[in-house]
Amino acid sequence: MESQSRSSSDEVSNRSPLLDGDGDGDGDGKSTAVLVLSTFVAVSGSYVFGCAVGFSSPAQSGILRDLALSLPQYSLFGSISTIGAMLGAVLSGKIADLLGRKGAMWFAELFNLVGWLAIAFSKNVWWLDIGRLSTGFGIGLLSYVVPVYIAEITPKNLRGAFTAVNQLMICCGVSIMFLVGNVINWRLLALTGTIPCLVQLVGLFFVPESPRWLAKVGKWEGSEASLLRLRGKKADIFEEAAEIRDYTRSLEQLKESGLMDLFQRKYAHSLIVGVGLMVLQQFGGVNAIAYYASAIFSSAGFSDKVGTTAMVIVQAPLTVLGTLLMDKSGRRPLLLVSVAGTFLGCLTIALSFLLQDLKIWDSSPFLALVGVLIFGGSFSLGMGGIPWVLMSEIFPINVKGVAGSMVTVVNWLGSWIITYSFNFLAEWSSAGVCGLTIIFIVKLVPETKGRTLEEIQESMLSFN
Repeated sequence: MESQSRSSSDEVSNRSPLLDGDGDGDGDGKSTAVLVLSTFVAVSGSYVFGCAVGFSSPAQSGILRDLALSLPQYSLFGSISTIGAMLGAVLSGKIADLLGRKGAMWFAELFNLVGWLAIAFSKNVWWLDIGRLSTGFGIGLLSYVVPVYIAEITPKNLRGAFTAVNQLMICCGVSIMFLVGNVINWRLLALTGTIPCLVQLVGLFFVPESPRWLAKVGKWEGSEASLLRLRGKKADIFEEAAEIRDYTRSLEQLKESGLMDLFQRKYAHSLIVGVGLMVLQQFGGVNAIAYYASAIFSSAGFSDKVGTTAMVIVQAPLTVLGTLLMDKSGRRPLLLVSVAGTFLGCLTIALSFLLQDLKIWDSSPFLALVGVLIFGGSFSLGMGGIPWVLMSEIFPINVKGVAGSMVTVVNWLGSWIITYSFNFLAEWSSAGVCGLTIIFIVKLVPETKGRTLEEIQESMLSFN
């Protein structure tokens, strides 16, 4: 670490952009081409994630007809992806720590590729479910490792926006599936899911490994080389790598020393925030809409194709807006606005079905469309991506694998419960969960905008 005798200007110039996040290593605040390329390759996996989420809604009528599936069988198909994702999430931290962030993404895409091909060429429900389970395992891995990789390679002034591109690409994947699914059959739609898999498999050969992971496993020269590629200049690279090494070792020493209680308090509050946000995100009802949007519109008496197209038109630009605002407005304000919008959307949808049952208003199907659009747009603005951004920021690197896996498993468990049970629910009400989320954010979630990872962890302790 830098000595007390150094001037403040030397301290600024010699800090690690990875640990302290001051620009890109040369102080100009501009991202390098390698950083942008690395992020693009990583979020190709997020696009695969979105394709898997968006596939079941436009494919539902075709699969039910061609393979003669019953409603319970299709509900199993729609939800079995989340079972695979839970399995992938359980192993995600271990795999990412063992194989590295790049290795974990490459491993995940093998399962995704096999899964999409099994779905596309399936002749019965068994191959259909096996393919869906395989893609679920792959996206379970990706849902953890993609935001973690991006957060570990970007400086603090870009970390929020770059990590939020993860959610933007998920949204793009869902949107493209909805749009393309309106004009092609479900088998061709499944084949389109293999394209981003191949893009990431090839692209991973051309991007660097996370400098933080390399330092964690003792590959100091590799960490320096990765920093050099990501930052674009040699300035202070060796000093930065030394600081990374000191930070990594200090965490291990803290865990093994008499200050274990301090470490556990930091870790415990991080888990509360991470797990809490994932539970509230899922039980807010997002996957009920994403997986079964067509059924919602049909039940409300509205055109499913018009409804899903409108969802795409609203969600995509709001996801872009949320990404652009991530490092300007901060995480907490965006979360609060987002959750307030989802609360309003849920109430509007419930009102639509109530008016339809009471036969009070003939235009109640239109009200259902408005409610879904408000919910989907608001969710895309913040609640969709920010929990994943925070998950990648709040855990120390020596427990990130275990803690991140736990948070990801909780997310997918909630997703499975919602997606499997939705078709059997007589009533759907998520407004109460959205209201509870507002209280949770105000009381427990820290603001991480413009902070180094170390400062974020100190803020987690201050909540105790």
